[in-house]
Amino acid sequence: MTAGAAPPMSLAVGGLAAGYGRGDVLHALTVPALKTGQVTALLGPNGSGKSTLLKALAGLVRARTGSALLGGQDLIRQSFGERARHVVYLPQSLPAAVHLRVFESVLVAAKASGGAASAADPQAIERLLERLGIAHLALHYLDALSGGQKQLVGLAQALVRHPRVLLLDEPLSALDLNYQFHVMRLLKQETREHGLISLIVLHDLNVALQHADQAVMIHGGRLYAAGAPADVITPASLADVYGVQGRVETCSRGLRQVLIDGLDAHPR
Repeated sequence: MTAGAAPPMSLAVGGLAAGYGRGDVLHALTVPALKTGQVTALLGPNGSGKSTLLKALAGLVRARTGSALLGGQDLIRQSFGERARHVVYLPQSLPAAVHLRVFESVLVAAKASGGAASAADPQAIERLLERLGIAHLALHYLDALSGGQKQLVGLAQALVRHPRVLLLDEPLSALDLNYQFHVMRLLKQETREHGLISLIVLHDLNVALQHADQAVMIHGGRLYAAGAPADVITPASLADVYGVQGRVETCSRGLRQVLIDGLDAHPR
């Protein structure tokens, strides 16, 4: 963590129940403390509650019970405005693009954060766009970009606000293989250098194994496992949570990778 970064803190979710209408998607969900400087992969099948958890932490879904303690302060008890000062959420589907240039949109996000004046420094924004590999798009209009390019601009809008907690819902979904690797490497670097708590929904378990510091796997709105990715992503969890028969093997470069052999004959 750099000298100017925020002091270490953690985010601990306890007994969280949240959902839509009268039904709960998360059921008394408790997650071990997520630490600054670490990228945590949020894993689980479709409908397990991953997006609901991010939205509850961001204040977009009301939590019925439970807490989310950030440095001793309960996010659940804070207003949306208070929470937005240190929590940034990037949804899976971005809003319809407005007719702004990429650079202008990131500048607007920086000014809207209400943080340090340096966030709205044009040169700092240029450097951020360069690190994301989209500096050449600075003067392009948002509504003329591809889905993957818009996703990268959304990431720039999130990072420029210098959040304490970064919540990303499938940030790789519209990116090609080159940008997936590039973005995950950048997120890890930004998380460490600025002392962020980054919680990222991923469906690609191999990306989680290679790039995440920690993993949280949920199933049916409840915690299944949490810890190092290699301890969470196992043949047993593949069968219990995803309903598939699979192996986790080590490749010639010493990296762990998931291989799926078929559907589990006895789904849980």
